Amino acid sequence: MSRTSEAPTTGTISTTAAAPARRPRLIAVDAARGLALIGMIAVHILPAHDPDTFEPTLQWTLFGGRAAALFALLAGLSLAFSSGGRAPHRGRALTATRAGLVVRALLIAAAGLAINQVMPSPAPALGILVYYGAFFLLAVPLLGLRRRTLAAVAALAAVLGPVLVHVLGPALPQAEAVNPTLGSALADPGATLAQVLLTGTYPAVPYLTYLCAGLLLGRTDLHEVVVRVRIAVAGVVLALGAWFVYWVLVLQAGGYDQLLRHTPWLSEDQVDEILVWGPSPDLPTSTWWWLLTPGPHSNTPVTLLMDLGTGLAVLGLFLLVARPNRLWTTLGAMGARTLTLYSAHLLALATTLHYEDRVLWFAVHVAVAAGFAVLWQATFGQGPLERVIAAAVRGTRRLVLGTPSRTAESPRA
Repeated sequence: MSRTSEAPTTGTISTTAAAPARRPRLIAVDAARGLALIGMIAVHILPAHDPDTFEPTLQWTLFGGRAAALFALLAGLSLAFSSGGRAPHRGRALTATRAGLVVRALLIAAAGLAINQVMPSPAPALGILVYYGAFFLLAVPLLGLRRRTLAAVAALAAVLGPVLVHVLGPALPQAEAVNPTLGSALADPGATLAQVLLTGTYPAVPYLTYLCAGLLLGRTDLHEVVVRVRIAVAGVVLALGAWFVYWVLVLQAGGYDQLLRHTPWLSEDQVDEILVWGPSPDLPTSTWWWLLTPGPHSNTPVTLLMDLGTGLAVLGLFLLVARPNRLWTTLGAMGARTLTLYSAHLLALATTLHYEDRVLWFAVHVAVAAGFAVLWQATFGQGPLERVIAAAVRGTRRLVLGTPSRTAESPRA
């Protein structure tokens, strides 16, 4: 959704030195975003449970909550690329990058509001674009931070974000629309702001966990094999560690009984549904034990760390195995144009045709997205919506820097 794992085309502007040599493009980053796009399409179209056994389906197990987390992680990575990579922008160049990011955030949020406005009710999907804009706005002051500080902010967001949702959520105004629209924002701006920051499906404050982790990764040398191995291993350890905390404290040490005791209006089956499919719509706040549950989109510390670990493992694996063949090139072409493809996917969902044959329409959405991405890449390069936003960002940067000259490219991650 963000303009690039096009790592980066909005480059650094340096007034004191020549641009550093460009590094080879990392197709793995684009491909990981392409996989996240496919995961979002699967979650939006395919069923979450088997109609006969009522067990979660494979696509839900793989992508429920995790596809959105991977998107946010890669958004942070892209922000690192476009703000200097391993040599973060400083001074006026950093100011220009921050101004460009504000423009990017506002344009993406505006696109999300417009798309949500035409969505039918009940909505066939919970769009992430408006939240994406909020992610980027919150990231503006983070661009110049060092890696240790980014790690600390990510850890703080993983703990404090869910705590704020738990404590403040019931007291905040509740949005009527499941997807923020221009109409709902104008009618009740306070509820919309609360929804985007804390109480919605993809709340920006907890999601800073993923964004900061991506920024941190973008400050490392992803071309080094040892770095790639560390990312993959760290992801596996983090995901398993978070799940182990849940298993010990909730399933073995009495936490599950506490959930039932302090949430008596929910049956055991209903509690299990939240653990498997996530809250609908909000996670109960009757006891702090809920913050140890792993349900998709629960946005608890356990969920955030599990999904971050999964995203790191996927990215690390892709960095290790991705090669410029047809499969990876197709995934990469999709991943470099996710803003265009995701927007088109949501607009297609608004027709509600996919309810007739979900498997068929999932295949159609993925096939059209892949075909369009490959053909557009070969013919025009950057995606249409990506191109518009990139032009606005470049113009903003030049205004801040006070020069019409071409920008020097940032080092590729």
